[in-house]
Amino acid sequence: MSILSKFSFKDQAFKLRESAILDATTSVLGSKGYDLMTMDDVAGAVGISKPSLYKHFKSKEELVGEAMIRLLDGAIDQMAAMDAALTPVQKLSALLEWALRVRLGGGLPFLPSTSAHVRDMLMRNVKYMLRVVKLNRQLEALVKQAQKDGDLNAALPSDVILFSYYARTCDPAVEFLSKFSKMSDDAIVQHMLTVAFKGL
Repeated sequence: MSILSKFSFKDQAFKLRESAILDATTSVLGSKGYDLMTMDDVAGAVGISKPSLYKHFKSKEELVGEAMIRLLDGAIDQMAAMDAALTPVQKLSALLEWALRVRLGGGLPFLPSTSAHVRDMLMRNVKYMLRVVKLNRQLEALVKQAQKDGDLNAALPSDVILFSYYARTCDPAVEFLSKFSKMSDDAIVQHMLTVAFKGL
């Protein structure tokens, strides 16, 4: 085996472990929340020692930041993969469907909406903020075009629509319906999309 392939294998193993750490972080955050989550919790969930965890992430803040960046990258990738023939409102609906399915599958809620400390910490994370700005610009353009097309209320300020849209991505109704109703995930998603785009 060449030195190059050894390094390649080592890098791949490192990246796989990093992905497992972020998966575990997602799970622990979902059950405990940011304030109660510890690095010990994450290390235990992955099955590694805390010193090994610190080789990947230097702090809880960095760890959560990377988990949120991965979530935003997923949203940006979803946007990039969408059929160009879809209308702006169809693209907004498709991205919201993706976000709801991520949550129902145990993915992260949009943590900044639930914790001022997390929000402040992420605002200082340049990598995170660059992705937020990129995604926000894309979504804002879709909202404005959908208003011009007559698919969204043109009388409303675009910011009202955009921030209402963001609120739907972290609506607690999703968790309540998942826990207490007898609906399937597919039904929950479709009903939430109906509420978001057609009202009650």
